[in-house]
Amino acid sequence: MGKYLTCEEVAQKYGVKVITVWAWIRGKKLRAIKIGKLYRITPQDLAEFEESRKTK
Repeated sequence: MGKYLTCEEVAQKYGVKVITVWAWIRGKKLRAIKIGKLYRITPQDLAEFEESRKTK
């Protein structure tokens, strides 16, 4: 089992609010694992999210 990031950590990394991270997850833009009531994001899923957001 690898390291998982919390929504709070992702929000801090990008300088956005936690609710924005939740919206990305609910909108299927950012993959996450739901454990109980909390979401966790793998570094690989975060890298894929960043790659998908790049302009061409």
